[in-house]
Amino acid sequence: MILERYEWGDASAPPLVLIHGVGSRAESFRRVAEEEWGRHFRVIAFDLRGHNRSGWEPPWTHATYVADLVESVKALGIDRAHWAGYSFGGRLLLDLAAAEPALIERAVLLEPVIRISPELAMRRATEELTGDVWDSVEAFLRGHGATGAISPEQLAEAAAYFDALPDGRVRRRTCQAAIVSVFSEFAAHAPAPETLTMPTMLLYAPAFELVTPDQRAAYAPYVDTIVEVPGMHDIFATAYEQTASSVTRFLLAQ
Repeated sequence: MILERYEWGDASAPPLVLIHGVGSRAESFRRVAEEEWGRHFRVIAFDLRGHNRSGWEPPWTHATYVADLVESVKALGIDRAHWAGYSFGGRLLLDLAAAEPALIERAVLLEPVIRISPELAMRRATEELTGDVWDSVEAFLRGHGATGAISPEQLAEAAAYFDALPDGRVRRRTCQAAIVSVFSEFAAHAPAPETLTMPTMLLYAPAFELVTPDQRAAYAPYVDTIVEVPGMHDIFATAYEQTASSVTRFLLAQ
């Protein structure tokens, strides 16, 4: 499948391909692309299968998502690029590095879902079975683990993924069957760390505990740089400056 995309920066600059998280969309990278990475690179972000403007049809396996990315990049005439993947996108980047290493100049893993427990995968997949229509964006966030006060910034960011319905409710622009499938595959093992044969950076938020100590120990010999950032999983909200600048320094290093 040829995926829908957004682009920022100079079309003649070295390409940087961004992979968004589950339930998100390509435009989630707009701020960092316009303010930071687009000053150095041709930034390309795709809407993944089952998300936003790209096709929603199955299959929704990780292998299919990787095949879509490969097909879409090659359709642009790009044989090699820098890649950065956030959350689910980080896991897809691990799969891409194992399957098509020649496509990757440098790899950036941003809070990647390397693997989660079957119990957590079951809980999150079950939560997604509630459907794509919610009374409000805040109700969606509460139904997906948000506790305490929700900031106006968090609410505005989440609202970008929803459409308002005539009855006042909201619908997320995702295929729920695809989202359930994605979470089920998070319980499977990622490719072996030694498949990272290109310069790689791992950035994670210790407080969120998604990237476990055992995972960091396993991948440490195969990554060039490990960066810790404060805050939680939403690093573009809780650690924006550190994330943006760390990625730029790594990608521009010789």
